[in-house]
Amino acid sequence: MSKPATPRRLAENEAKAVARMLRVSPRKLNLIAEMIRGESAQPALAQLTFSKRRIAGDVKKVLQAAIANAENNHQLDVDRLYISEATVGRSFVMKRFHARARGRGARILKPWSNITIVVREREETV
Repeated sequence: MSKPATPRRLAENEAKAVARMLRVSPRKLNLIAEMIRGESAQPALAQLTFSKRRIAGDVKKVLQAAIANAENNHQLDVDRLYISEATVGRSFVMKRFHARARGRGARILKPWSNITIVVREREETV
């Protein structure tokens, strides 16, 4: 006997994509997430394409995955999609040390992050 199927956490007009273990601090990643929150999907892709930040390429891949999920898995209209949520979370932190003078060591923290992007289809305006 198997477990009952869990209900879908998102609404019927939503799709999401997640990227885990991105090698960037959550604070820097959130700057990119703020830039695209609430935007329509196509202008957000254009912003990420021409952004100078290194991590923008990975965020663009996640957004493209969310759009593909919406189109292929949930049959949503790609032209009416917008980014309803872009949440950033902490993953683990690698701890290293840097040798300093007189036998001391300085701590170096190398943080990793997760990002979740939820796209939603806009309601029709009559």
